[in-house]
Amino acid sequence: MTSTENEPRLLLATDGSRGSAVAADYAFALARSWGASLSLMNVLECPPGLDPQNPVNQLYLTELMKQATSELATLKARAVDRGISAHTRIATGIPSEEVLAVATAEDPDLIVVGTRGKTGLAHVLLGSTAERIIRGAPCPVLAARAQPYGEEQAVGNRRDPTHLERILVPVDFSDCSLDALEYAALVAQRSKASLTLLHVLEPISYGLDFTFPQRATRASIKADHTKRLSDLVSALVSAGVSSEFLVLGGLPTDSILDAARRQPSDLIVMGTHGRSGLSHALFGSIAESVLRKSSCPVLMVRSSKFRSGHRHVVPGRSVPTNV
Repeated sequence: MTSTENEPRLLLATDGSRGSAVAADYAFALARSWGASLSLMNVLECPPGLDPQNPVNQLYLTELMKQATSELATLKARAVDRGISAHTRIATGIPSEEVLAVATAEDPDLIVVGTRGKTGLAHVLLGSTAERIIRGAPCPVLAARAQPYGEEQAVGNRRDPTHLERILVPVDFSDCSLDALEYAALVAQRSKASLTLLHVLEPISYGLDFTFPQRATRASIKADHTKRLSDLVSALVSAGVSSEFLVLGGLPTDSILDAARRQPSDLIVMGTHGRSGLSHALFGSIAESVLRKSSCPVLMVRSSKFRSGHRHVVPGRSVPTNV
């Protein structure tokens, strides 16, 4: 099958790991439900300074090429069997940089990656390829992690986890969270899923006399936020997106993960500023903490681009489009 200019485009970055295998399942499911074409990409990791002309390095790269070619051929065959238009590409270099270069060139609607690559948990904790892609991607990124073996069996006893029915969207009313909500509404429409908007009220502090001096203010804030959530839900429902909202108290990361488990959610959609350095450390910790700990995929929206003709749903937000 061949792709058309107006159909959605997805980019799957794979490295043959368990996390990539899970990501591939989600990429196929989304491509089918969205009617999207799929670009399948594998990067032969070549660290800076590696001499490709060295005989030993040539053997190394040749073996990587064989593995990548075989894996991509298998993935493309699976896509074709599902009626998905797909093409493959192999690059050599630093994975995150090569994926971002292809994303810039192909302008996909969504990048799909696994969060546990071949270098294991320590790599995830110190800054994974997925996180670097999220920070620099020109479009939203869906990160799916491989379940630990103990959890994998439990997940296998449930319905197909790649079938999106319930999507959780943390909302703090910042521009980036409302942009994420707009994109989540689009995902929900394409996947015929429902949305749950979640707002977390962080704990109030004691006064010096062990009283709660901010109690009245907190009650007023809660009432205001509840009204705003209700208005957002009304707008979503008017657009044909089944929606509800929750207001919970507690630490943001813990509350988000707890809400995702209780529903249970099939996907979490979050906004991220995509900052780096100290600013990133101060403002990006909640999104990354959820990304690293969530048992369901997390769709990070740093740059929410929509195709021309998109009718935005979230009141007061003017979203950019791909033209």
